Amino acid sequence: MPRLLNCHTKGLIEAGCDEAGRGCLAGPVTAAAVILPPNFRHKLLDDSKKMTEAHREELRFVIEEKALAWAVASVTHEEIDKINILNASFLAMHRAVEQLKTVPQALLIDGNRFNAYPNIAHHCIIKGDGKFKNIAAASVLAKTHRDEYMGKLAEEFPQYGWKKNKGYPTMDHRAAIEKYGTTPYHRQSFRLLARQVKLEF
Repeated sequence: MPRLLNCHTKGLIEAGCDEAGRGCLAGPVTAAAVILPPNFRHKLLDDSKKMTEAHREELRFVIEEKALAWAVASVTHEEIDKINILNASFLAMHRAVEQLKTVPQALLIDGNRFNAYPNIAHHCIIKGDGKFKNIAAASVLAKTHRDEYMGKLAEEFPQYGWKKNKGYPTMDHRAAIEKYGTTPYHRQSFRLLARQVKLEF
């Protein structure tokens, strides 16, 4: 497997950007932007989807300590319902970039589309979280921060299994929606079930 690359263009301050939760039925979509030191190395760093939860948590704190700058931001389920999940994913990345303490000269975006951020060039890279270290780092932060949030929501609504499924459309999650109806955290613009029921809380 090829090693992750340090940068796209040498000499530029680049921030990697990625999101988590795009395909979920509940909760926010969360994005991270990360600027790493030029020679950052860690044996666990990879696309977060290929890592164990324990490894992601371990790496999260390394990235937050060693990064030159990092930020995490979310777009709520209500906002997702208003502007659609694609635009919400871009907005979450924009919000993360806004919070960076160092202004990057270029953004490396995981995926094939992006809404340009004002005055900063960007490059869309398909499966970028498996190609560039800063995108991989962003994928780890986005995933771990969102998972932590969904774990807190799971305490309020334990019957949906969010501690385990994080809001993704698993069979157990859909079965819980069928049995209990939806919560205030479900994305009503998504196809939750063929026959949808809503409970009031």
